[in-house]
Amino acid sequence: MEIRKSAEDYLEAMLMVKEQYGYIRSIDVAEKLGVTKPSVSYATKLLRENGYITMDHANMIVLTDAGSEIATRIYTRHKVLTSFFEKLGVDPEIAREDACKVEHDLSVETFDALCRHIESMGE
Repeated sequence: MEIRKSAEDYLEAMLMVKEQYGYIRSIDVAEKLGVTKPSVSYATKLLRENGYITMDHANMIVLTDAGSEIATRIYTRHKVLTSFFEKLGVDPEIAREDACKVEHDLSVETFDALCRHIESMGE
């Protein structure tokens, strides 16, 4: 299934918030992404309609299996790419920014090849 970059960004941010706090609130997602609460409300509505998240009884966001799978894939790419760019000597902040740009568009084949290359270097 094709998913838009913005949806991937929201799902990734939700996973990061969950790892940090143990739960996901809209306000924390807004802060993580630097967007407004209404933007998060609109995105959560779409993500809910597409089956990527649900809301629990306390209005906390819960990633579905499908949402969690996408979030994990993007977040893993982000971490691997950031680390790789830093090892190349790129400033950590720039490495994170560039990883955000690349993580969505990199093919599975290229990402897997990059991971194999990193592994072969003993990293």
